[in-house]
Amino acid sequence: MTARTKYLFIHQNFPGQFKHIAPVLAAQGHEVVGLGMNQPTVPLPGVSYFRHDVGAMPHGPRPPAQLKDLYGKVLRAESAAARMEWLKAQGFEPDVIFVHPGWGEALFVRDVFPKAKLLIYAEYYYAGEGGDAFFDPEFSQPSSAALQRLRIRNTHLLHAMSVADGALSPTEFQRDRHPAWFRDRITVIHDGIDTQRFRPDPAAYVQLQTAGITLRPGDEVVVFVARQLEPYRGYHIFMRSLPALMKQRPNARVVIVGGDGVSYGAAPPAGKSWKQIFLDEVKGGIDMKRIHFVGKVPHTVLTQLMQVSAVYTYLTYPFVLSWSLMEAMSTGCLIVASKTAPVEEVIEHGKNGLLVDFFDPQAFAATVADALERRASLQHLRDAARQTIIDRYDMQQHCMPALLRFVEP
Repeated sequence: MTARTKYLFIHQNFPGQFKHIAPVLAAQGHEVVGLGMNQPTVPLPGVSYFRHDVGAMPHGPRPPAQLKDLYGKVLRAESAAARMEWLKAQGFEPDVIFVHPGWGEALFVRDVFPKAKLLIYAEYYYAGEGGDAFFDPEFSQPSSAALQRLRIRNTHLLHAMSVADGALSPTEFQRDRHPAWFRDRITVIHDGIDTQRFRPDPAAYVQLQTAGITLRPGDEVVVFVARQLEPYRGYHIFMRSLPALMKQRPNARVVIVGGDGVSYGAAPPAGKSWKQIFLDEVKGGIDMKRIHFVGKVPHTVLTQLMQVSAVYTYLTYPFVLSWSLMEAMSTGCLIVASKTAPVEEVIEHGKNGLLVDFFDPQAFAATVADALERRASLQHLRDAARQTIIDRYDMQQHCMPALLRFVEP
């Protein structure tokens, strides 16, 4: 790209998945504008950023319960459109717009900027089979009402697909969640992993100040990471595995990273958290002195936890694949993960990690315990995990060049 292009990136929680490509385009001399609802938490050199305010939009009568979710997305769409109209009045006419439609902001983009090339980040499409819906019968059961809610939940995504000039999904699993008639318009390009940043470090260490201990490579450390400690990321399965695991490995320490809230799925009963519910379920059978809940931690600390881990665990519904898993693979972690479709796209059992049935906490405990026992002889799994990321998902060698081609005018 030699000509100066005007780019508009839209994401409710900007920069989101655009945090790498937006500043790269700005560094190339293009005019790059971001639009979102929150203040970015990472520096984005060269990127102009504007916020839109849903609270400033007029609210009509309360919608029927079935339309509550869609109503919220329409409000965000109206708010984003109002800010885009303001940008237009300032003389900004983007050549390319790349928008994450998941929260509704894409609904009216084409009406404001009809001539721009419109790209969407096709992260996930909800369906009754093969994905997260009704995967875990403990928390969701299919019913006519649930299926109807699921269908309505895709309304804003269908609008985005109907007007998009192109779409991007980070994994094949996520692409294949979309309707068959749209899949051939989706390009699969991962956001990219910085394999130089996420790499093994034999000198790494993590201090757990409240426990008064320092963890280093070689220690028997089991790590579990999720944005929020909730069922979608298998927190309940992991906790149920701990009594057997800690009995089999009396020297193991378990470090659990994640918040007390909910990112996906249903909220816990009023006044409770999923974290506490499943801790209470098992705490009578575990050594609490060897369990360390550290909450949310800075990315540098998370990286160090990966580097000192003896086993890194990952559980997920068939849903969006976490960046943290691929960062752990790049770091050369020994991975024990759930045998679910998005994970199987990057991990082959016995080749670059170990996979266990999601719903079997006893098998999960046994696999982690065995991995700890044999960890010295499983270095080939660590090496292969890192090589997988280098070969397929390295940001500079593979993903960024592909992303730059994808956003060309």
